[in-house]
Amino acid sequence: MEPIIAIVLVLIGYALGSAKLINEGNEALVERLGKYHRKLDPGLNFIIPLLDQIVMEDTKREQILDIKPQNIITKDNTSVEIDAVVYWHIQDIRRSYYEIEDLQSALTQLSTTTIREVLAQHTLEETNVSRSDIDRDILDALNAITPKWGVEVIRVDIQSITLPESVRKSMEEQRAAEIKSRAAILEAEGERQAAVKKAEGTKRSMEIISEALRDDSVNKDILRYLVAQDYINASYKLGESENAKVVFVDPGKSADMMEFISEAVSQEGNNKKSENGSL
Repeated sequence: MEPIIAIVLVLIGYALGSAKLINEGNEALVERLGKYHRKLDPGLNFIIPLLDQIVMEDTKREQILDIKPQNIITKDNTSVEIDAVVYWHIQDIRRSYYEIEDLQSALTQLSTTTIREVLAQHTLEETNVSRSDIDRDILDALNAITPKWGVEVIRVDIQSITLPESVRKSMEEQRAAEIKSRAAILEAEGERQAAVKKAEGTKRSMEIISEALRDDSVNKDILRYLVAQDYINASYKLGESENAKVVFVDPGKSADMMEFISEAVSQEGNNKKSENGSL
């Protein structure tokens, strides 16, 4: 009876020793007598105790590799601090175990070196503007090497680019200067358009006056009257100014000008009186 019990216990121990449960999302490698034998999938698996040995079990889910902030020199010799994250997963668990000694360390070193090399090919402005293009260049460079380790890099994210204080202030001053320059250009353009419209208005006024003078028999008197009225209006504006003004008049024309100015003033005064009387 005792031998039977012993055999049963041996069989139970063998069954327990040979049964291996692999969690969902993981895979395991089995060696038989020190040599690769097979791969275990998720679920219940059986191996031969003493002959078989599970040497590795790892996940095939997506993993995150945080690259520590590091100083990098850009193409235009500017020192910046880069903080990046690499997302990756194991495609071939056998390669990840037999082709590289320390997968995590190798990925970290490779990612750090690749980020340095790619950013060194871009200027500081390109680094800030073309962030997505740089991420893609780094991703392509990593995936050119990692497949032999059984690894695929899914994406690379440059989380932050920290500039030295002197460079940051210089960029802020440059942006401020660009804003002022654009404002000055817009103001000059506005003044130019205003001058063009004013010139067009003056041209149109001259055309209207010329048209009227051609049709009116007393065109000379009308013209002299308009000149005198403009002179009066200008004199009023000069008189309202706080600063003293000196106006020079051609002596040869002063008598005629004063005569028509007086007439214009008298006529304007009569017009105002008539308006007040009507009120």
